[in-house]
Amino acid sequence: MEVYQNKVAHFSNLYNKINKRYNSISILRLLTVFLCLFMLFYYIKTNDILFVVMAVLSFVGFIFLMKIHTKLSFQKQLTTALLKINQNEISFLKREKLPFENGIEFNDFHHPYAYDLDIFGDHSLFQNLNRTATFIGKKTLANKLLHLFPNEVILENQEAINELKTKIDWRQDFLALATVSSDSKASYDSIIHWNSFKNNTLPKVTVLLSFALPALFFGVLIAYYITSKTILLSYLSYVFIANLMVVGRSLKRIQSEIAKADNVDKIIKQYSLLVQRIETETFQSKKLRDLQQQLVFKNAPASVHLKQLSELFSRMDTISNLVTATLFNGTFLFNLHVLKALLKWKDNYSEELEKWIAVIGEFEALNSLANLAYNNPDFVFPEINSEYKIGFSDLSHPLLNPLTRVGNDTHFYPESFMILTGSNMSGKSTFLRSLGVNMVLGGIGSVVCASKANIHPLPVLVSMRLSDSLADSESYFFAEIKRLKQIMDALEDRPAFVLLDEILRGTNSDDKRNGTIEVVKKVIAQKAIGAIATHDIEVCLTTNEYPDILTNQCFEVEIKNNELYFDYKLRGGICKNKSATFLMQKMGVI
Repeated sequence: MEVYQNKVAHFSNLYNKINKRYNSISILRLLTVFLCLFMLFYYIKTNDILFVVMAVLSFVGFIFLMKIHTKLSFQKQLTTALLKINQNEISFLKREKLPFENGIEFNDFHHPYAYDLDIFGDHSLFQNLNRTATFIGKKTLANKLLHLFPNEVILENQEAINELKTKIDWRQDFLALATVSSDSKASYDSIIHWNSFKNNTLPKVTVLLSFALPALFFGVLIAYYITSKTILLSYLSYVFIANLMVVGRSLKRIQSEIAKADNVDKIIKQYSLLVQRIETETFQSKKLRDLQQQLVFKNAPASVHLKQLSELFSRMDTISNLVTATLFNGTFLFNLHVLKALLKWKDNYSEELEKWIAVIGEFEALNSLANLAYNNPDFVFPEINSEYKIGFSDLSHPLLNPLTRVGNDTHFYPESFMILTGSNMSGKSTFLRSLGVNMVLGGIGSVVCASKANIHPLPVLVSMRLSDSLADSESYFFAEIKRLKQIMDALEDRPAFVLLDEILRGTNSDDKRNGTIEVVKKVIAQKAIGAIATHDIEVCLTTNEYPDILTNQCFEVEIKNNELYFDYKLRGGICKNKSATFLMQKMGVI
């Protein structure tokens, strides 16, 4: 936290300095305008050429100050973003607020674990991890949390995240640049829509006229200046009108190319700056170097190509200004030439554009995971094995308060499946979620909330929290049966890490007990690894039939000084103590 506090002090001081310069330049810029007008007034009054020279110098000064003003404005935005980034981290670490997007739009109730493990939504894993500012960054991080990667990719991600963890200044600069871009799903979709429209040719007649008519216009104009024949002005007006007619015939095509492209030039310019930050940084890990290499195309960096595209979109914006569009198109078919350049750019680089944007998203997602590792130096990268061994030392949930969370040692070998018992509030569900979330993190190459971990990355299948689906007219029980069927079908394809919490709650006790035992037998027959939490002691007796596969673990509760005491420590065996009767008596229910 001290690092973030020092950065807040630094960027606050820097912002004040930039703001003073910004205000000074604003005043000077205004003075140059008045000075230019003042000099022009005195030239008209005195006809002294000196005043014209002074007016021109004032205008040049205004242009120069405009450039400085624009640069300072951008620096001011960046510094504000950097200040906010560090203030957010302090608030986050103090557990005062979660100032990050929660990714609720990516939630999928049919996903094997997204809803059950609170991957998205308020106070979710995504919201705690998310340090992205572009839509593609947010989407990439969400996709990572929903999928399991091959072992070699996990190891590459671990190496990349471990390197980015140390590059806090670079990570924050990158995030600040992404923040000021004001990127959104609409902007991203408009770029992808434009890129996917593949008709990149214009009629040959239109191309020919785009050169012939401007040449004719300026030829007639030069002829008029040489001969001073007024009839040439009539011809000039005819050519001017002909130019406008040609642009008018292409107007529909121009509008289709820039449809839904508001502010796209600014977004793409920011993309080019983000890509440039990647291009100019030195990386050691294979993953980051491979991503960097994808940003070189036709012997030029992607940032140059993106900057060119941004400028083309910016020029095309003139079509919406009636005066400018009429003047520029009537003389030399300006927007038609920009259209040709846009189509040529798309023809050359459209297959690369989405790849370049995807690289930005990949870096944002990896930066988010690197930030998790940086903020939690006690978290570890799990060792990866291919022997179906899963074990954690001091395992806990990464979103719990580090000052109060309780870690537990657990392993799934030689026994591979755990029957977990314990009274309500003893920590069973939290423990299952800790297992699930850390398996998800380990399966994408992130650090996990443990002091030591060794895992065989497996698909995670969970049935923990279901609700009645009124939209589908489903009962809770039927929704649960569908989830169990989904799990069984997935286990037919390959082994998985399965977590079940008090299943079959929608039926009577005998049916529930028998059904739970049969589910356990079916799951372990499919070589699944994992745990099931239950209140039914008879389910625990199944371990007698499968002593080499099943193990009983529990969370106990104690009564101290007429109060319930939970230590949240995992123990071997079956839970013996019960808290429901005591709690109801204490609260006067019975």
